[in-house]
Amino acid sequence: MPIFDFHCKACDNRFERLVRSSSVPACGRADVKKQISAPAAPGQSADLISRARAQAAREGHFSNYRPSELPRKRT
Repeated sequence: MPIFDFHCKACDNRFERLVRSSSVPACGRADVKKQISAPAAPGQSADLISRARAQAAREGHFSNYRPSELPRKRT
């Protein structure tokens, strides 16, 4: 069962509920409308970035680095 966002027009209350698609939750009144929910993107934690960079270095490429962070080649 998915989580949906709802808005009650009568009391201007916004809330989330885990519901079946056929049922509509109530907040004490009947005027509840389902809202569009924006998905939350996963965060870019420092630990996640460091693990990705370590993996890239082990594989021999630097795709997870910004150009300013790449090692400079000596010519």
